[in-house]
Amino acid sequence: MQDDLPLAGVVAVELSDNASLPYGGQLLAGLGAEVWKVERPGGDATRTWGPSRWRGEGVAFHALNRGKRSICLDIKDPHDLATLKDLIQGHAHVFSHNLRPGSAAQYGLDAASLRANKPELVCCELGAFGHVGPLNKEPGYDPLMQAFGGIMTLTGEEGQPPVRAGVSVCDFGTGMWSVIGILAALYRCKGTNKGATVNSSLLETAIAWMSLGLASYAADGYPGSRHGSGVAFLVPHRAYPAADGHIAVSCGNDRLFAKLCEALGHAEWATDERFANNMARVANRDAIDGLIGDALAEHTRAHWKDVLGRAGIASAPVQTTAEIFAHEQTKALGILGHPADDTLELVGVPLSFDGQRPPPLSAAPSLGRDNEQLKSLLRKD
Repeated sequence: MQDDLPLAGVVAVELSDNASLPYGGQLLAGLGAEVWKVERPGGDATRTWGPSRWRGEGVAFHALNRGKRSICLDIKDPHDLATLKDLIQGHAHVFSHNLRPGSAAQYGLDAASLRANKPELVCCELGAFGHVGPLNKEPGYDPLMQAFGGIMTLTGEEGQPPVRAGVSVCDFGTGMWSVIGILAALYRCKGTNKGATVNSSLLETAIAWMSLGLASYAADGYPGSRHGSGVAFLVPHRAYPAADGHIAVSCGNDRLFAKLCEALGHAEWATDERFANNMARVANRDAIDGLIGDALAEHTRAHWKDVLGRAGIASAPVQTTAEIFAHEQTKALGILGHPADDTLELVGVPLSFDGQRPPPLSAAPSLGRDNEQLKSLLRKD
């Protein structure tokens, strides 16, 4: 199936470190692109991340860099820099990097320099604060952007210290934006033979995730607040304690709320003026959340999943990593798997084409594994 994937034949060179761009590059590889990952001497920082390790390296590297070739080049070394440029100019359709803004130009790896000789090249530059503005040269990582972008002000419980989302939403989101931009640029290039420079950043991703909160502020100055597992604009729409854990319940409209009340044995809540419509429930969220929580606490998650399901109410148990790993729905999707050259089960591409998910990517490469292949490739030029 690899030759049938949408990006078969596309060659991407990725000068990357950490999480955002490597995640994007892995998505490109999962869609069929040939991805050459360029690592500095010593390797990508994720090779040393903990706590879990696999084959002597941080498992994070394996989770973010499957399906790629690895070449180890020091761009501060003139010979290695020339080698990288030869690979890009001679073979790449896409070149992406997450160097600090301004650094690429020092080495002639900026879009203007590379596209001067190869105008059809698609260049993608990812940063922390963005490619323009007074902070564009500042470094930044996912927690910093969740802080600066306002996400932490809406995450966690009111009155408690700021909380970061438990997964790297800015890193992974920026990697996704990079792929979207690259695909759009490749599509345009196919008809015009004109490349593009794609820019995105962790901060732009954070701001994008704040779309609803920023809209509220623009409309009436509401700055937002924390609601734990809930949200500002809809009630009920959160996790509640059950007898054996927590279960998330969501009612997207007043009709569904009435059904929830009936399923919980309290049809009278739906006609209580404090709860009769969503705006009223938002204003009285503590009261209704407390009532719903007390009712749900009487039985298990499985009991309520069945009862609410029969009533047409959307719900989901709050699952641990182990539970989602083992769940029959996860298995049915086939999104976890391992390639022939490894036994570590990891997440695959979250897309299917004509009902088929792209096959598992090959294992993440050892540092500089493909240096000799690169030399052979360039000797043929």
